[in-house]
Amino acid sequence: MPKVTLKGFIIVPESELDIVKSELVNHKRLSLEEPGCIRFDVTESLENPLRFDVYEEFRDKSAFEYHQARVKASHWGKMTVNVERHYQVLE
Repeated sequence: MPKVTLKGFIIVPESELDIVKSELVNHKRLSLEEPGCIRFDVTESLENPLRFDVYEEFRDKSAFEYHQARVKASHWGKMTVNVERHYQVLE
């Protein structure tokens, strides 16, 4: 099975920026601990503090789907419900 890559960015509402930034460390750690996670980068933009660039790599589609399901059910998933997501998924 081919590797799955997700790339793009998120836009965080200004009113939620502090909580998103505080939870981001935990979200990254949990994602990197997942089986099949190869790379997981979320970086705040220097030009726009509300934008975070996202780059993720997973061993295969199964690992990517596991990550998606875990995130939706996680604290991160619940607290970022208002975040705009702009992603491209490549298989």
